[in-house]
Amino acid sequence: MRAERLQVLRGLLCALVIGIAAQAATGAAHAGVDSETAERFVERLWPEAKARGVSRETFERAFDDFKPDPSLGTLNAKQPEFEKPVGTYIAERVTLSRIETGRRKAAENARLMQSIEARFGVDANVVLAIWGMESAYGASKGNRNVIRSLATLAMTDTRRATFWRRELVSALVLVEERGMAPEALVGSWAGAVGHTQFIPSTYARFAVDFDRDGQRDLSGSIADALASTANYLAKSGWSRGLPWGFEVKLPARFDFSWSTPGRTRTLAEWITDGVTPGPAMGNVGLGTPLQLVMPVGAAGPAFLVTQNFKAILRYNQSIAYALSVGHLADRLGGAGAFQTAWPTEPPLSRTEREELQRLLAARGHRLGDPDGVLGADSRAAIRAAQRALRMPDDGHASAALLNRLRTVRHSSL
Repeated sequence: MRAERLQVLRGLLCALVIGIAAQAATGAAHAGVDSETAERFVERLWPEAKARGVSRETFERAFDDFKPDPSLGTLNAKQPEFEKPVGTYIAERVTLSRIETGRRKAAENARLMQSIEARFGVDANVVLAIWGMESAYGASKGNRNVIRSLATLAMTDTRRATFWRRELVSALVLVEERGMAPEALVGSWAGAVGHTQFIPSTYARFAVDFDRDGQRDLSGSIADALASTANYLAKSGWSRGLPWGFEVKLPARFDFSWSTPGRTRTLAEWITDGVTPGPAMGNVGLGTPLQLVMPVGAAGPAFLVTQNFKAILRYNQSIAYALSVGHLADRLGGAGAFQTAWPTEPPLSRTEREELQRLLAARGHRLGDPDGVLGADSRAAIRAAQRALRMPDDGHASAALLNRLRTVRHSSL
C-alpha cells in the first residue's frame, strides 16, 4: 500500500512539473514582441519576399507602422476544434439556423452549384457545408489585416514559425499579383481569406476564376470561392459519386484494432463482422474500401469513412471539423441527426497528452520526446496500456486512461 501511495504522489508531482513547464512555454510564446525585434524580423524577411517577386514598394507599404497583434496568442492556443468535446463542437456548428440558411443558399445558387458539381465532381452540399462552416455563408469572412496576423504568428508561435512565415510571404505575393493595397487583404486571425477561408498558399495553388472576370476573387465572388473549394477537394483526392462516410453501430464484441488509422476493409467485410450501417449510408458499393473512425473511442459514435473524408481533412486537419462538414452536408440534403449520443468529456490538453506520453514511456514504450502529438507509436502504446488495464483498446487518449496510468504501479503493466 505504501508503494502504491508513493507511485500516486510521483504521478501527481510529474503532472505538476509538466504543467508548470507548459505554462512557462506558453507565456514565452505569447509574450509581447518589442519594436526592435519586430524590425529585425521584417528586415530579415525582405530577401525572401524579394526572391518571390514582391516589389520593395509593396513590401514597405505592407509593413508601414507594423505592430504585432497581441490578441493572437490566446486565439492560437484555444482553437475550438481541438479544445472542445467533439459532440459539443459539432452541435454548435451544425445548428438548425445553419441548416436552414444553407438550404436557402442552395436554392439561391442552384445553377451555380450544379455547374460546380458537374465540373469538379464534388458533392455540392459538401461545398455548401464548408461555406457555412468557414464564414456562415459569407456573413463572417473576417476583418483582420492578414499580413499583420501572419507576421505576428511567425514571430510568436515557435511551434509553427516556418509555416506562418511561408504563409506570410505567400500573402505578400498575392498582394503583388493582384495589385491590391496590402491593408485591403483582410481575413481571419489565422490569415485565411474569403468566403471559404483559404490560406495564402492554398489561394495561390487552388483558386480559380469561375465567373471569368479575370480575377480569382475569393472574397468578392461567391462563384470563385465555391468553385475554388471544389477544386481544392477534387485535387485532394475526392472521388466523384461517393459520400464522405456514414455512422455505424458496432457489435457487442468488436476488435478495436480495426480503428487504427489507415486500416481499411470493404463494406462487405465490415458487414460480415457485424457492423451495421446507419440510414445515411448513401450509395456505397459492397467493395468500397472504408476506414473506421471513432473520434471519442468506444464510448461515442463510430463512422465508416471513404477517401472523401480524407479530402475534407486536407482542408482542416481536425476530425471534429471534418465530421461537422460531412454532417452539415448530410443535413442540407435532408438526413437526420446522429443516432448515438456524444460523451461530454473534453479532449486532453496538449499538456495532458505530453504527460500521457511520459507515463507510457516510463513503462517501456519507445515514443521519442513527448510533444503532445499522438501518432502511430503513441496510439499503439495507448492500446497496449488499455489491454493491460482491461479497458477497451480503442486507442483513444482519455482522461480515464491518464488517471489510471497516474495511479497504477509499474509492475501492473
